[in-house]
Amino acid sequence: MAIHVVDYDPEWPSLFRRIVGELEPLLADLAPVFHHVGSTSVPGLAAKPKIDLHAAFANADVLPEAIERVGSLGAFTFHGDKYKQETWTFTSGKGSYGARLYLCSADNAVLRDRIIFRDYLRSHPERAQAYAVLKLKLMGEANGDWDYYTGGKRDFVLETLRLASKEG
Repeated sequence: MAIHVVDYDPEWPSLFRRIVGELEPLLADLAPVFHHVGSTSVPGLAAKPKIDLHAAFANADVLPEAIERVGSLGAFTFHGDKYKQETWTFTSGKGSYGARLYLCSADNAVLRDRIIFRDYLRSHPERAQAYAVLKLKLMGEANGDWDYYTGGKRDFVLETLRLASKEG
């Protein structure tokens, strides 16, 4: 499958809110907090047109119920906890965009790092621009190899987290 990184779309925050609006009634009694993460959450940043979001639960005991409920929606495909990080992943396609939903506890380390990374890029436009350049370069080199594309971003992400911790 080809990797497509596109220019920032100012509709992405609205798409995030629309997805949350679809999920809130289903999960409201479980009290999730929704977080827009990933490149689509950084204004001006080129990204794959897929909205990444976390539904974080203060009570981890409700996760099995949340997974079951989201799984009952025909719009989402369940991928499990692929990386054994206590983040259960669902994906969906919505016309010209898609969504990747992660269900996790509110204290999940992956969620914490994604928020730190997002916030650092939001407050450091030069770092966000460097990330866009890297992603476009990797897209051109990857030839559809997702492991290459994702792996090529790893050092940049880790360095950004390190920079954020120095400011923190």
